[in-house]
Amino acid sequence: QVQLVESGGGLVQPGGSLRLSCLASGSISNIRVMGWYRQAPGKQRELVARITSSGSTNYADSVKGRFTISRDNAKDTVYLQMNSLKPEDTAVYYCNAGYNILTAPYWGQGTQVTVSS
Repeated sequence: QVQLVESGGGLVQPGGSLRLSCLASGSISNIRVMGWYRQAPGKQRELVARITSSGSTNYADSVKGRFTISRDNAKDTVYLQMNSLKPEDTAVYYCNAGYNILTAPYWGQGTQVTVSS
């Protein structure tokens, strides 16, 4: 089993920044992909950003140029740096981990991000 614990959410004004962290623990030796998803009220959960063990990344079009995903393998942690936040970024953000892009069954509990003035 793999456990994921997110932190770093909160309330921020439009244009502000937040950094989310996701600490992975448990049987993580075969985890090759980690990512961030988000779910806004009344909407489906969507991929925000993903990073592989080789460092390859991909982003949703809506966050390209504003968000950056990174990972610290020594700390078993993945980060999501969010800049130039917009009200439409408001959502619960979930950390996700798996063995490849198609097999990523582990989820964190979610952290709320609210962008509002």
